[in-house]
Amino acid sequence: QVQLVESGGGLVQAGGSLRLSCAASGRTFSSYVMGWFRQTPGKEREFVAAIRWSGDSTYYADSVKGRFTISRDVAKNTVYLRMNSLKAEDTAVYFCAAAYGSRPYHVSYVYDYWGQGTQVTVSS
Repeated sequence: QVQLVESGGGLVQAGGSLRLSCAASGRTFSSYVMGWFRQTPGKEREFVAAIRWSGDSTYYADSVKGRFTISRDVAKNTVYLRMNSLKAEDTAVYFCAAAYGSRPYHVSYVYDYWGQGTQVTVSS
């Protein structure tokens, strides 16, 4: 079965950096879009970034553009989210997700598979 396992979260000071990883297994993801979302208590899950597994397209929320970079390693079946210049408002649980085919990448309900999430806390 499909598994998405996130890692790399933690506590960091404002202005610092973290790299999240999402190890994907259970199928071939060549036709998928891989996304990162985040969620804070009482709020809806928010789109952060997405990448086509082919690697030819990346997408970012305006709030993270220029600070976050999404990438993937085909050989390792892993998607990364490099987060620089972190702010207190980036504090959230970050989720990795996979959506088959060409779908609106910023919409959480189109994603077929989700990881369990990893906590990112940015102290100000």
